[in-house]
Amino acid sequence: MRARPAPLLATCTALLGGLGPLPADAQHIRVLVQRSPLAGFQYHGATIHWEALQEGDPLTLVREPDNPHDPRAVRVEWRGVMLGYLPRAENREVAREMDQGTPVSARIGQLSEDPNPWKRLRIDVLLGL
Repeated sequence: MRARPAPLLATCTALLGGLGPLPADAQHIRVLVQRSPLAGFQYHGATIHWEALQEGDPLTLVREPDNPHDPRAVRVEWRGVMLGYLPRAENREVAREMDQGTPVSARIGQLSEDPNPWKRLRIDVLLGL
């Protein structure tokens, strides 16, 4: 029987617990928890806005629990434009944390001119602690 992974926030909190108390001026800490390709690059706004996208740009993650193709779907948006989705094979933990109200953010981690649409844009997913 395969062990079920610990929720992302619990794992991050446990890892940071040994660091001691946070400085009083610390606004928030974000921890990189996942790097994923963008699913659906070729079908949504990523191709239209390719020239304007920049590494480090913030992305918005939006849960789509009623998505008919994947109840754990997490839509990826840039400046209000849908770019695609977190891949179905990699969205379970992010969807769970979002459903629990955990602050989850994302950014463009890498852009590549690769002809393979799965290699064009990498998403960095971060959890707020």
